Amino acid sequence: MKIVFKNALVVTMNETMDILKSCDVLVENDRIAAMGALSPEQMDKAKVIDATGKLLMPGLINGHNHAPMTLLRNFADDMNLQTWLFEHIFPAEDKFTGEDVYWATLLGIMEMLASGTTCFVDMYFFMDEMVKAVAESGIRAQLSRGVTCNDAGPDFSQDKKLNESIDFYKKWHGAADGRVMGAFAPHAIYTCSGNYIRAIRDAAEKYNAPIHVHVDETRVEHEDALKNYGKTPVKYLYDLGLFDLRTIAAHCVWVTPEDRLLLKEKGVSMVHNPSSNLKLASGVAPVAQALEEGLNVMLGTDGPSSNNNLNMFEEIHLAALIHKGSALDPLLVNAGEALRMATVNGARGIGREDLGVIRPGNKADLIMLDLEKPHFKPLHNPVSALAYSSQGADVCMTMVDGRILYDHGSFPTLDREKIFYQIDKACARIFS
Repeated sequence: MKIVFKNALVVTMNETMDILKSCDVLVENDRIAAMGALSPEQMDKAKVIDATGKLLMPGLINGHNHAPMTLLRNFADDMNLQTWLFEHIFPAEDKFTGEDVYWATLLGIMEMLASGTTCFVDMYFFMDEMVKAVAESGIRAQLSRGVTCNDAGPDFSQDKKLNESIDFYKKWHGAADGRVMGAFAPHAIYTCSGNYIRAIRDAAEKYNAPIHVHVDETRVEHEDALKNYGKTPVKYLYDLGLFDLRTIAAHCVWVTPEDRLLLKEKGVSMVHNPSSNLKLASGVAPVAQALEEGLNVMLGTDGPSSNNNLNMFEEIHLAALIHKGSALDPLLVNAGEALRMATVNGARGIGREDLGVIRPGNKADLIMLDLEKPHFKPLHNPVSALAYSSQGADVCMTMVDGRILYDHGSFPTLDREKIFYQIDKACARIFS
């Protein structure tokens, strides 16, 4: 199938941040086939979408998420992370069934597609159901079975969660025409023993799989690590060898300059989650310093219980603001850098060179925004407008692998009413 976006304003997100006016973009099957003036042969038998007054850009990559936590949105708010997690979230999650996770994931996917996210990085449980939701919806995702275990070990060969992680990766990595990517996910150093983290690392290394882990999110985690191990969380995981594998490290709020050198040495990608870190009063990650030092910094929403939404444009907006305000320096984290965190850097973090940039040969993971709105007028600088003016609701089309998954309020692959009904049904049972 061929689709032509006709007369679009294209923000390519390439190395020179090229912005192409009145540009035509040809999508053929799952790839971007051509850009610019198209020949009659290229236009032949193509579906033409009039993109006049629209902005076309790469789909956003949510670098850290727990999509099934849509079930816990607005459930436990205004408390610190430890109280929130151990006294409210974990007990509620113990009541979840696989069916709950399936419908909650679909709800999260619906929200992400409607606000421009084409790929998300997630750790959770009931992974068969999460894969089913991703496959049916058409979105792209790096998924991992989040695991916790504080047993001393060292033998974890019979550990249920670790074996579930291995089985998940073997069964589902590369599924849904490659849209499902697998990873291994030790939850954090305060929920996993050192020997357990080593066991996860060894399993991931065996399958050449990446890692997704929470790192140094709060002052409590940081100070407890110094007290218990005599080293920071980053140094602790570095010494365990976890970062020898391609790693996405979520949060990194309290990392030190020395920690950042270790992360850069190992090519670890940090994930900035500004809304969640502000809401839980975890702090503001040293993103400006990390970018200056050459680290790859991604952007994520975290789960919809600690955020409380999955709107990546809100994260872009905050990422471009809070570092200026906290450091009293208006030059920190400019609009382009904030956008790169949500596109190019996200693609780099999941090891995908064919995502995050609009260019021929790349995957056709694209979003279109409606510019015919008051807050986009006048459009002096499209990059600035995307970081400082745009809203998730400005997205009018979302495409993954050349397939339109969201189109002006409709979801061709999802049943909105059925999802809402099943969510209400699950909540009635869980919170009765």
